[in-house]
Amino acid sequence: MAEVKKKATRESYGEALTALAERYPQLVVLDADLAAATKTGIFKKAYPDRFFDCGIAEENMMGVAAGLAAAGKIPFASTFAMFAAGRAYEIVRNSIGYPGLNVKIGATHAGISVGEDGATHQCNEDIALMRTIPGMTVIVPCDDTEAKSAVEAAIQHQGPVYMRFGRLAAPILNDPKTYRFEWGKGVQLRDGKDITIVATGLMVAEAVQAAEMLAREGISARVINIHTIKPLDRDMICMAAKETGCIVTVEEHSIIGGLGSAVADCVTECCPVPVVKIGINDEYGHSGSAVELLKEFGLTADNIAATVKKILNH
Repeated sequence: MAEVKKKATRESYGEALTALAERYPQLVVLDADLAAATKTGIFKKAYPDRFFDCGIAEENMMGVAAGLAAAGKIPFASTFAMFAAGRAYEIVRNSIGYPGLNVKIGATHAGISVGEDGATHQCNEDIALMRTIPGMTVIVPCDDTEAKSAVEAAIQHQGPVYMRFGRLAAPILNDPKTYRFEWGKGVQLRDGKDITIVATGLMVAEAVQAAEMLAREGISARVINIHTIKPLDRDMICMAAKETGCIVTVEEHSIIGGLGSAVADCVTECCPVPVVKIGINDEYGHSGSAVELLKEFGLTADNIAATVKKILNH
């Protein structure tokens, strides 16, 4: 069996912006002195006159992005998730969200897989924060293909968008020749009748692997990739709840306010079934290698499979 290719979605972000620049002349990119890490440096090299380094002043960068959007540009404001969603939250809320400006936020280095940077940089709360802003779309692509397609979809969408990208290389699951990003639509990667696993971002590949492990034990697990957490694909979630009777959510984010909360809110209205959340519990991360941290916090195929078996054997 051929080895699965891997690529960090932050790299996909920088490459997509550069590839799309000629097609969308109103596209401009802002960064907060992190272009090498966010990979917007790729865009800077190709289009220096359309790139703005705002320095280590993320709040100001969001204000500049708001002004550019008001002037008719399509700005992508780029920095680490901790700074985009955390440090600059008030500016994003009041200067971008409230007036509904056409600003796209490219937040890289999200989640526990930031690794050695430690708890101060492991932003596990950003989805929760951005979900609460009225009119804000929240997108978490699972791989290189989906990330690139999502960037173009964000350009074509009128209104504020928060896009979450990772530092760690993620397996490429989707075929770039056939994949098409559909706004607000989940992607069913595997059918199943016993239980549904709903995952986002880096955890999608782990969910697929867990389902394969479960299948070898005779357990049929449906796998759904939710790349757009807001607006959520309610129809797909409700159908899964009705047809499988139980849902496990998996996210590299706090279990408070993220994918699991969005799914739970949905099913309580349409089809109340148990929803078990796998993610970061009510705690901070700490410094360590990304792979070891994911294992420690239970964000692995092994733990997903074990959780499913525990639920079904209860």
